[in-house]
Amino acid sequence: MKISANTHLPFPRPLVYATFRDRLLDLIPYMPNIRSVEIKSRQVEDRVIRCVNDWHGGGEIPAAARAFLSEDMLSWTEYNTWKADDFVVEWQIKTHAFTEAVHCAGKNCFFAEGDATRVESLGELTIDPKQIHGAPAFLAGGIAHIVEDLLGGKIEPNLKHMSEGVCCYLTKRGVKG
Repeated sequence: MKISANTHLPFPRPLVYATFRDRLLDLIPYMPNIRSVEIKSRQVEDRVIRCVNDWHGGGEIPAAARAFLSEDMLSWTEYNTWKADDFVVEWQIKTHAFTEAVHCAGKNCFFAEGDATRVESLGELTIDPKQIHGAPAFLAGGIAHIVEDLLGGKIEPNLKHMSEGVCCYLTKRGVKG
């Protein structure tokens, strides 16, 4: 499943990029599907920053998936690499449930458009039904589809909410767009 989100923010690219990268905990109130984020590590090497964050989401689990999923499905660890010279962050998500089955990775690019910024988020989510343990083989494909729909239905809105959160955060701080 392809993941794609594009947003426009009326603020300069360096400010938008730095806010995404450095103010994550301040952005949580603007993301309705996120309960909390725990920063596990942050390493700075020249103009590259590598972060590991544990995210805890919220929301409903579809009835058809409840037998196989738990709240762990709505928690994940994000590994990201911020490359300041390119205004890019590359990310990979490891779910806390079905870790072996779920592969999700992508990249957010920050483009200057005059005094504004366009954030282009592209990624891919794949579920390997053969790696879904604890379910009969004949059900694994259906479970993979449900998990993919559930995660895919959360990731794109979360990317958009984060951009909207950056906009609200900067506006509340009196930054003129």
